[in-house]
Amino acid sequence: MRVEVAWVGDAFSACVALDLARGARVADAVAASRLLERVGLPAEELAYAVFGRTAAADRPLADGDRVEITRPLVADPATRRRCLAKGGRGLR
Repeated sequence: MRVEVAWVGDAFSACVALDLARGARVADAVAASRLLERVGLPAEELAYAVFGRTAAADRPLADGDRVEITRPLVADPATRRRCLAKGGRGLR
């Protein structure tokens, strides 16, 4: 099955196409991409999504899926908008 693993960061961006066995999971794809080695961040600090929807590391993949490696949010966007609407400077 064909999947892609993507990372967008400050230092570099990459999208790696992989051929994996049926039954592969998000964690398998991320490991096979070797992108975490290039990112230099611990896996515990990262999260994953499949086509922009949050996904657990043990989520099974389907042919054609794109796994995105993401960083945790620094501030909730809805909370930040509310703060700005009240005249605050927002969260920093």
